[in-house]
Amino acid sequence: MRFAASLLLLSAPVFGASESGYIGTFTSPGGASNGSVGIYSFHWNPATGSLSDIRAAAVTNNPSFLALHPNGRFLYAVNEGTSGEVDQISAFAIDDSRSSGRLRDLGAVSSMGLGPCHLSLDASARWLFAANYRSGSIAVYPIRSDGTLGRAQQTIQQQDSPTRDGAIKSPHAHEVVQSPDSRFVLSVDLGLDKIFVYRFDALSGSLSVNNPPAMQFPAGYGPRHIVFSKDAHKLYVLTEPTAKLITLSWDAVRGALMQLAESSIQPPDASWPPSGAELALSANGRFIYASNRAQSNSIAAFRIDHKGIPTPIASIASGGTTPRFITIDPSGRFLLAANQDSNDIATFRIDPVSGALTAMASEALVPAPVNIVFLRNLPQ
Repeated sequence: MRFAASLLLLSAPVFGASESGYIGTFTSPGGASNGSVGIYSFHWNPATGSLSDIRAAAVTNNPSFLALHPNGRFLYAVNEGTSGEVDQISAFAIDDSRSSGRLRDLGAVSSMGLGPCHLSLDASARWLFAANYRSGSIAVYPIRSDGTLGRAQQTIQQQDSPTRDGAIKSPHAHEVVQSPDSRFVLSVDLGLDKIFVYRFDALSGSLSVNNPPAMQFPAGYGPRHIVFSKDAHKLYVLTEPTAKLITLSWDAVRGALMQLAESSIQPPDASWPPSGAELALSANGRFIYASNRAQSNSIAAFRIDHKGIPTPIASIASGGTTPRFITIDPSGRFLLAANQDSNDIATFRIDPVSGALTAMASEALVPAPVNIVFLRNLPQ
C-alpha cells in the first residue's frame, strides 16, 4: 500500500527535529479496514516544515480526534465504534522520554453516546468534554491526577422542539468548546442547526442551561466547528453542508451570540456541493483558514480586519483528497492539512504579512489521517 511504503522510508530519525506530536486516524471507516492501527507519532522540524519518523504509537479503534493534557503527559482519544463495537473515550500516558512517541494505555470509559467525534479539556485540566455525533449527546468526565478518566460526571441529550408539522430534527453534536473565561461551554450541533450555551461550574464539573440557551441558525446550515477570536469578542463558525464562515459577536457576561457577517469558503468558480470541515486561527489572530472537502478539496484563507470580520484572501488546493482537519504548527509559520482519503498530510507555508498559503513539496503519508496534535520541546 502507498502509505505503508512511506512509513518505512520515514522511519529513520531526523536530527535537529525539536518538536513532536500525534496523528489520529480512521482504522475502519465504514466498517472496512484500511491498514491503520490507530494513533501515530511523528517528529516535526519547525525550520523546514517537515514531518518525519512517523510510526505507530498506540493500537486503538478509530481515534478520529485527540486532546492533549496541558502537562504534556497524557493524551485522550475518541473511539468511534462501528457496527457491534463500543463507543468510548481512551486515555494514554505519553512515554517519559517523549522521543520514542510511545503511548501507554490507561484504560477507557464509555462515551455515553454514539459516534464520539470531539474532545476538549477545560482550562483547569480537571475535566474533559466529549461530543457524540450520532446520538447528539455531550458528556463531562473527571480527569484524575494519574491521567485516567472517571465515569461521566454528567451527560446531556440535546434535543429540539417539534416543528409546526410535528417533525423532529435529529441532534448531531459535533464539537464542545469552553469559553476563554471558562464560565461557559458551547456545544455545536450540526443536526439541530444550533450552538447550545451552558454555564459551567469548574468545581463540580456540572453544566446548566444558559439564558439564552442557544444560537439558532437557518435550517440546513449545519454548524460544525467554532473558534474564538484572539480578543474573545467574536466567535467564528464553520458550517458543513453550506460551507459558510460565519462571524458572531460573543457577550461574555450573558453568554449570548449574535450574527455579524457571513462568507463562503467555496472557491469562486466552484460548481460542486460544498462540505466544510475544519477551522484554524493564526496565533496572532490576524488570519483564519477553513478546509472544504467533497470535490473542492481546498483551503480558504481569510484576513481578519480591525472589526474582527474575515475577508477572503484566496483558496488553495489541499494537496490531497478530503482535508478533514487542518492545524497551524507551534511556530505559526506552517499550516498542515490531514487529507483523509488520499492518506497524506500536506504542509503549507504561511506568509506572515498577507496570510496567503504556499504549498510545500514535502508530503507525509499516513493511513486516513484526520487529526493532528503537537508536543513541544522534544529532547535532542
